[in-house]
Amino acid sequence: MELKNFNELISILQNDLSKKKAAIAAAQDEHTLEAVFRAQNDGIVEPVLIGDKEEIIKCLNNLNVEFDTDKIISTESDTESAEKAVELVHEKKVDFIMKGKLQTSDLLKAVVNKEKGLRTGRIMSTVGIQELPGYHKLLCITDAGMVMYPTLEEKKQILENAIEVYRAFGYEKPKIAALAAVETVNPKMPETIDADALKKMSMSGEIKDCIIEGPISYDLTMSRESAQIKGYDSPVVEDADILLVPNITTGNILSKALIYSAGSKSAGMVVGAKVPVVVTSRGSTSEEKYLSLVLCAGAANNK
Repeated sequence: MELKNFNELISILQNDLSKKKAAIAAAQDEHTLEAVFRAQNDGIVEPVLIGDKEEIIKCLNNLNVEFDTDKIISTESDTESAEKAVELVHEKKVDFIMKGKLQTSDLLKAVVNKEKGLRTGRIMSTVGIQELPGYHKLLCITDAGMVMYPTLEEKKQILENAIEVYRAFGYEKPKIAALAAVETVNPKMPETIDADALKKMSMSGEIKDCIIEGPISYDLTMSRESAQIKGYDSPVVEDADILLVPNITTGNILSKALIYSAGSKSAGMVVGAKVPVVVTSRGSTSEEKYLSLVLCAGAANNK
């Protein structure tokens, strides 16, 4: 199975009779609610609104949305909203969490809390999905938002997080490019050593259910012509599902370059906790928030 675009994922989720329940922490934000109720109207999510009840009602009125206001969970602060969302996960009343009008750090603080949080023992990382014009399927970039300079062990866990998401989407063996500036191992370039080690882990079965190529440069990953010129042969060439970046800076620049210079549609979430978490920035468009909700609902399929 391969997903060509977000519309395919939306169609799959709409055919699933069970809507995923989303806890919206600090829901008093019009852009967020616009995305949430679009996802509800599309039959993908059922929202649980948490936050400043009066402000949430104002937002709903401005959007002309009908919602049973008695179901709004009223809280006194952003911290309380985040903690309540986490509590609902523990009570199995929601399938994932979405950030509303609060700082990402406030939400994640509740998620990673050692006593009451949603830790699993695995590292938390971002999975960013791009629908890129000119590429034949959805493309994942990881990690572009959580781990600054991941170690080899952390990169392994970052990949396992992404593979788990792809398994929920129905992929049997996603193809992964462990990116570097070159396609040969260079002792002076640590990311090439890590990429080679990850490829060996995949070949030995230590990292399961995937094909990892690395080290491999971006041009060889995305262009069969470039690979042929360099005599590089791999099933990942021009068919990668997941791009593993060596550090957060590379991931951030690559993601934004594809969005702002190549017209890519994007969505993202944090994974590695007990449930996926939507943490789009307050400046994100309603479309990006909506697609991130779709992504989370898809990833929650295997929870």
